[in-house]
Amino acid sequence: MTMGEETPATSLVFSVMLRPILAKLERQNVEAAHTLRSGLLVADLNCPGIAHDSVMGLMRRVDPNLDMNESMLRFQGVASDWDVMEFHSTHEITDRKTFLETIKEIASAIKKLLDAVNEVTGFIPGLAGRQALDQRKREFVKYSKRFSNTLKEYFKEGQANAVFVSALYLIFQTNAIMSTVENI
Repeated sequence: MTMGEETPATSLVFSVMLRPILAKLERQNVEAAHTLRSGLLVADLNCPGIAHDSVMGLMRRVDPNLDMNESMLRFQGVASDWDVMEFHSTHEITDRKTFLETIKEIASAIKKLLDAVNEVTGFIPGLAGRQALDQRKREFVKYSKRFSNTLKEYFKEGQANAVFVSALYLIFQTNAIMSTVENI
């Protein structure tokens, strides 16, 4: 992967991995946390992917065989306040019964999210905001279908990494919906 290449991992590294670290730093030193956050955001805007590449460099020093997609899902499970699209543990994918239960939970969460988006849409003033949220909803539905198809392929071929990548895309789409609602 090259700097600037957009993948779920590059898109989520700040919100999933760096934001919790910065929040912890903020409890000890607000000014330092804000300065670091600002610097990281500016650096990533000017050189997309630098945050991802920096985190990957550090993580590769710990484990050269690291699977970033699996690691992002694990970290999402630890760092998330809203555990809708995460696997409780990436190891449960090998335990079929537990994995099927997780899939049911994810399907239920997808339905709840879509219901919530439909509910919120009625409270959004102005056409532009409703259209923006509707576009995010369509993208989310598209990636939900891809996730479903990826799961079908997993049960045929056993490619766990494809499931991890697809789950990361769902997390990214979920964050995009939440961000859209917050910014309207």
